[in-house]
Amino acid sequence: MNFLTHQNFHHTIPSFLRKFVSSLAFAEKASYGCGKIETVCTQLDLFEIFNEWRKSGKFTIADTRVLHAHLVKVAFLNSDIFIVNSLTDWYLKSSAVDDAVKLFVEIPDPNIVSWNIMISGVNHNFLFEDSWRYFCQMHSLGFVPNRYTYGSVLSACNALGSALYGELIYCLSVKNGFRSNGYIRAGMIDLFAKSSGLEAALRVFGDCPLDENVVCWNSVISGAVKGGNDWAALELFCQMRRGSLVPNSFTFSSALTACGALEEVALGKGIRGLAIKHGVGQDVFVGTAVVDLYGKCGDMEDATMEFSRMPFLNVVSWTAIINGFVHNDDAISAFEFLREMRNSGEEVNNYTITSVINACVKWPMPELAMPVHSWILKSGLSMDPAIRASLINMYSKLGAVDFCEKLFLDSWTMQDVGLWAVMLSAFAQNQCPEKAIELFCRMLLKGLKPDQFCASSILSVLDCVVLGIQLHSHTLKTGLIFDVSVGSSLLTMYSKCRSLDESYKVFEEIPEKDIVSWASMIFGFSENGHAEKAVKLFRNMLLKEIRPDQATLVGVLTSFSALGTSLKGKEVHGYAIRKGMGNETLLCGALVNMYAKCGSLELARRVFDIMTHKDQVSRSALVSGYAQNGYTQEALILFHEMQMSDLQMDSYTVSSIIGAVTMLNNSRIGTELHCLVLKLGLHSEGSVGSALIALYSKYGNIEDCRKAFEQIINPDVIGWTTMITSYAQHGMGAEALRHYELMQNERINPDSVTFVGVLSACSHNGLVEEGYLHLGSMSSKYGIDPGHRHYACMVDLLGRAGRLREAERFINDMPIEPDVLIWGTLLAACKVHGDVELARLAAKKVFDVEPSDTGASISLSNIYADAGQWDEVLEIRSLMKGTGADKEPGWSYV
Repeated sequence: MNFLTHQNFHHTIPSFLRKFVSSLAFAEKASYGCGKIETVCTQLDLFEIFNEWRKSGKFTIADTRVLHAHLVKVAFLNSDIFIVNSLTDWYLKSSAVDDAVKLFVEIPDPNIVSWNIMISGVNHNFLFEDSWRYFCQMHSLGFVPNRYTYGSVLSACNALGSALYGELIYCLSVKNGFRSNGYIRAGMIDLFAKSSGLEAALRVFGDCPLDENVVCWNSVISGAVKGGNDWAALELFCQMRRGSLVPNSFTFSSALTACGALEEVALGKGIRGLAIKHGVGQDVFVGTAVVDLYGKCGDMEDATMEFSRMPFLNVVSWTAIINGFVHNDDAISAFEFLREMRNSGEEVNNYTITSVINACVKWPMPELAMPVHSWILKSGLSMDPAIRASLINMYSKLGAVDFCEKLFLDSWTMQDVGLWAVMLSAFAQNQCPEKAIELFCRMLLKGLKPDQFCASSILSVLDCVVLGIQLHSHTLKTGLIFDVSVGSSLLTMYSKCRSLDESYKVFEEIPEKDIVSWASMIFGFSENGHAEKAVKLFRNMLLKEIRPDQATLVGVLTSFSALGTSLKGKEVHGYAIRKGMGNETLLCGALVNMYAKCGSLELARRVFDIMTHKDQVSRSALVSGYAQNGYTQEALILFHEMQMSDLQMDSYTVSSIIGAVTMLNNSRIGTELHCLVLKLGLHSEGSVGSALIALYSKYGNIEDCRKAFEQIINPDVIGWTTMITSYAQHGMGAEALRHYELMQNERINPDSVTFVGVLSACSHNGLVEEGYLHLGSMSSKYGIDPGHRHYACMVDLLGRAGRLREAERFINDMPIEPDVLIWGTLLAACKVHGDVELARLAAKKVFDVEPSDTGASISLSNIYADAGQWDEVLEIRSLMKGTGADKEPGWSYV
């Protein structure tokens, strides 16, 4: 009983409580129910103890338990509800939730303060569902909540993201007469802005049109900023200023944050001037927002100057300046300010660390990734979900997927959907579709509900329409389909799988299409050979007064490239210049590509010359444009400049330059290019390998063609076709047909060009029946309609076999109108077999289509000469002279 007077007791409680020990000792000696004077004195002493302890904030679980034990021992615990409530509050603030619950349930008559302490206390310990449960229990027992109750439970609903619970709370508060209470309405505005959007928040805000509560204005402006409605936030800020309310530092910081998100530095400077005018220019929140504004607008010089002028710096200020340098790709300065921050004694928080982690993926800082990770482990913050997610994202961008998986599997918060979303994104970014699908299935088996980020990531790696349909069904079932990012990812997946009808159907069903949705659908049409539909969709977008961004313009320029219409491309070019996007590297690259493919090489070069940053894409586009339009010398010069600039060569550029060199018939340059291909490691690329095959085929080196083909990993239809055509052109029909069979065994469907090579091979080998078989399989098996070149090959096949009358009947029975090529082929066959009558008919058909065809006249003249019909020869020669036609002299490189 006398332990309170013992020396050791003075070491168990804080120093500022020791002056009250005598009062506690007095209370111990007094029996329960002593006189009023003794009781009142003791209660006053306890009130002072609790009040001073609360102000100090130095209480611990051990201190609280010591005092609790003493009060139980002297039977004074339940003498006043204030004492029990204070002890409960201390337990909750010390994170001893179980002790608080035990004490709370033993209170014989809890009051509204008791319930408020429990509801706010479990909120403090992130037990938001328990907060809702205590509120429901309190309401069912007949207690009438006050504004503090409503504020606490609304905070819990906000954390849970439950708009439904929030609506119920708000309805109850209005019913109990708290409709105009700014504290409750501010909490409701926060909740709706986060979970239901700005429109719902504005309805609550508008319940009292002439609101004179600055907290409500701050809530709705902040909610608009957090929801990405930055222009709406600035409009609300202007409305507030038109009234009688004076914005405070929180109002100005939200408005400045909106300006930063919009990169409206001029507007931000104006708002900063207003803040100075209202006397809050030196406020730490306003100063931090100004630093963040300059950082997001790329003006780090002004950001640093503002930071140095701030009279007081906190962790948020340091984080803002560090994040500004990271945002502007200046990782070195970011780490320098981190060092200064640590030298100043300011403690980092998880936002600071995530900014530092993001700096590690910027050049030249990847080598600091591991040291930064070690520092985080040493600081004890590695288990924070946000930091762990940032680490996974960092290793993902560095291509270290194994580290990502290890970090993910070591996480103790496996119920955190956000962490699963980051891991799925890591697999998607590093092209690991199998692992992404497996992880998504594991997530579903664990009973977790994937969010829109998970769905978007898994959709981005799918290239199988069957799996895509299943995931589409899942998004319909869970309601994720109504999220615009999920809808855009879904239509992109269908476009990638060439299911454009399904893709467009998803696009039409997106309720609120954003610029990404429009751009994705335009790209889908463009990349799948529907350029006209892409252009039409772009026009519809403009009619709806939706401002296209850079990505959308790139997509529509790609469509104009496919259509070969540079005139419309010029209109888009002019629009881009008017909107201030004319010098953007990505857009300029698309313009160069469009002009080059449309044959406007002078315009392509002009755009290329004015580019501030000539990247690999723009150079490759111009090289390809020169090569494909016959400007071989210019293509080689620009290609040489690329080599001198140490720009990375891609397969598209190299294959284009090889194609240009093929036209030169210069084997030395071709050999040098092949050596470069081997040095760059591009010999296994399909496009490069196909170009090399065509090169060596043109030089007559079929053995090198075969070697180049064998080096291709997984040759596509172009590679197979080039090899088949090369064999056919060199009279190796058997090898060509053998490769065609191998191609079919690899389950690669031939295209129309493949069949030209196959039919040519049949012609060289005299395989008439096989030729008919392959021609028939084009439409019956592969859905390809034969064209003039295919029919010309069949006429050549029949002509070489001496079946000229059958060739004539074949031409007459063709489903398409024969052209000069087909009749000219028959004419050549007539010369070989000396059929003068059929030659005369074939030549007449040629002249009907092309009267000035010199080749047909010369062939017919030679046929007459071989038959000894010199009168007809002289007649043809005189006709040629009369029309001004002349035989082109032959020439040779030898």
